Amino acid sequence: MGKTGKRLFQYAALYKKTIIFALVLLTASICTELAGPFIAKQIIDKSILGIEEPWYEVQEKSSYSVSYQGKLFIRADRLDEGQTHGREVRVLQVGRDYYFLDEALAFDGNREVSGNQLVITSDGQRAEYTVEKLSRGELFAFYKPEVSSIVMLAAIYFGLLIISALFAYGQRYMLQLSANSVIRKMRNDVFSHIHTLPVRYFDNLPAGKVVSRVTNDTEAIREFYVAVLANFFSGILYIAAIFGALYLLDPVLALIALPLVPLLYIWIVIYRKYASKYNKIIRARVSDINGMINESIQGMPIIQAFRRQKETMSEFEEINEEHFKYQNKMQSLNAYTTHNLANVLRSAIFILVIWLFFGDTLGDLITVGVLYAFVDYINRMFQPIVGIVNQLSNLETALVSADRVFELMDEPGTDVVNGQMSRYNGNVKFEHVSFAYKEGEYVLNDINFEAKHGETVALVGHTGSGKSSILNLLFRFYDVEEGKIIVDGKDVRDVPVQLLRQHMGIVLQDPFLFTGSIASNISLNDPSITRDKIEKALKDVGAYEMFSNLPGGLDEPVVEKGSTLSAGQRQLISFARALAFNPSILILDEATASIDTETESIIQDALDVLKQGRTTFVIAHRLSTIRSADQILVLDHGVIVERGNHEELMKLQGKYYQMYQLQKGESLEMSSAGALPVF
Repeated sequence: MGKTGKRLFQYAALYKKTIIFALVLLTASICTELAGPFIAKQIIDKSILGIEEPWYEVQEKSSYSVSYQGKLFIRADRLDEGQTHGREVRVLQVGRDYYFLDEALAFDGNREVSGNQLVITSDGQRAEYTVEKLSRGELFAFYKPEVSSIVMLAAIYFGLLIISALFAYGQRYMLQLSANSVIRKMRNDVFSHIHTLPVRYFDNLPAGKVVSRVTNDTEAIREFYVAVLANFFSGILYIAAIFGALYLLDPVLALIALPLVPLLYIWIVIYRKYASKYNKIIRARVSDINGMINESIQGMPIIQAFRRQKETMSEFEEINEEHFKYQNKMQSLNAYTTHNLANVLRSAIFILVIWLFFGDTLGDLITVGVLYAFVDYINRMFQPIVGIVNQLSNLETALVSADRVFELMDEPGTDVVNGQMSRYNGNVKFEHVSFAYKEGEYVLNDINFEAKHGETVALVGHTGSGKSSILNLLFRFYDVEEGKIIVDGKDVRDVPVQLLRQHMGIVLQDPFLFTGSIASNISLNDPSITRDKIEKALKDVGAYEMFSNLPGGLDEPVVEKGSTLSAGQRQLISFARALAFNPSILILDEATASIDTETESIIQDALDVLKQGRTTFVIAHRLSTIRSADQILVLDHGVIVERGNHEELMKLQGKYYQMYQLQKGESLEMSSAGALPVF
């Protein structure tokens, strides 16, 4: 199990008191349960087969005396110390009948009865006796003194079973309670750690695979605590207790059963060798299936629009087929190494012991009651053995899942810092900043500019020129590799990201809305964002009346991603969300690209007011929306090739001028065709 197993036990140690108490209950349950065969042995050897003990004639009647043909007899082991007695007699079983022998038995061996003659032979010796066959009533008379003892022992036996069941219930409940507590904490830890991971991590890992680790993999780990550990702990204790009971019963029988321990160890080693390989593939394919389902659901409009259903289904079937293939291999391995192998081993031990018993090797050493107890204990021993082996599949699944969960948790994240940071002015400076998402492939090269408090800086350029990368660095979704970014005289890398972002607001081209209401999507359930602030933010972006007229007003339900709202409505909510937090730095990443002209006009009017007192960065493809920017940076392949305001750049007649003229020409063509202009 290695490092992964150690970490799983460290989680379990957080609830060690509950687990220890469960193990105490488990030990009590096992001890009370295993007392049963000893009681059964006592009933068989003393109360049932004890009838063949020597009987003596006595004169005084007692609770253990038996009347036969007008005389009183008492079994030898029931005589009181010093009690006087007469001649010895015997009651012997031959076949299914019982006979009374009115004298002592010289030796015992093979018994045969013909009429009233009993012949006993053993090792060449032969003896003949005259016997009388006992009727049912006469036989019961000899058993009658033992009835009360049998009833009492049987009552004790069933009483112990009930007590054992109560202890077993308690230990299972406590183990499940601790297991659920462990998984609750682990899921909280994983989910919390996800929020500390840099955005770079999610660039290469599909959301479905992350979800699989938080849900499916932790559920598999829960099975480790609930089923695997419970079976392993109880199984080991059970097997140890049974070996102790076998030793007390008969040391020779304990030695016969002892090879089961190394066999079980070899069994587990061989099983894990193959199961580990299969389970790694199975868990990986489950993760791939989750990732593909998640991607397909999100991209369903594209899949259907481009008629890619068959191709998508084919890809899914390929992954599902591999998952099916290794699940079958796992099932075959389980079939070969669980009940079938256990039954073979158990049968082999039974055959060996019965052969030794009836072959006189053990026949003179152990009684029928001891043999019964041994068979009972071996049967009981194979229950935990099969239980342990049956859980090996869950063990391997849990270890593979734990590897994946701990791999995620070991990803370096940023510690969440609580507290408040005083609102900064928003003076931003990029000094010789270079950055690459992939090593050696720079998307920004030697970026230098300064945005002062209250200024609006627009970033323009072709797709892939590095506009969004500049803002990703400012927000510290990624950190610069060369140069530095300074906000109010401080390097952003010296400020905890949570505190840095407290006074930043961002509006993306494709706004993300959470399940809830319009109001909760603006406040993000931050208690500092009051209802008044929510309403003010909506009024500032000119959307208050629009949302107030909805059936639920600002409490109108929002489903996942806000799919019931128009693109313009989602974007207005995103604007109001950013403004409600009153940021010092406002970032608009192509925020008006998906908004109709009328809505854009509303927002443009609001932005003229909102930009006052804060530094605003705007990424826009529609150059008409940034004419009033204080500074326009024109990027080309990660380099700032032009900078200035609109008038200055138009006079240069460079890239910006060409882009503006091109968009103006396209707009005029669309206008002449009856479409609305976009500038």
